[in-house]
Amino acid sequence: MIWALLFVLSTFSFLVDYFRFEGFQRWALIVIFMWLKAGLIVAIFMHMRWERLPSIRHSDSTALARGAGVALMSIESNYTYWTRVIFFGVARRPAGLADPTSTRRKEI
Repeated sequence: MIWALLFVLSTFSFLVDYFRFEGFQRWALIVIFMWLKAGLIVAIFMHMRWERLPSIRHSDSTALARGAGVALMSIESNYTYWTRVIFFGVARRPAGLADPTSTRRKEI
């Protein structure tokens, strides 16, 4: 039953690309299906459904702490980027990336 449900959720994930959803709707659907599949795998195949509540709370709090850390790092990176744009006037490209507006071709 669980294998069939995972197959159905994977099919829905594939259909998101097949029907060419765009933007926020596409990413929201992909993330929703990903979380549903991950929840099924953790609950059934990792036996968390039958664990005691303190073990489940520990796992959930660890995942939430990691997610909060990623969110804070993302906010910090946006702050750093926009501070550079404001004070230096131009967003700098990382070394090795070509200028997309350049018409010059690289010599081989």
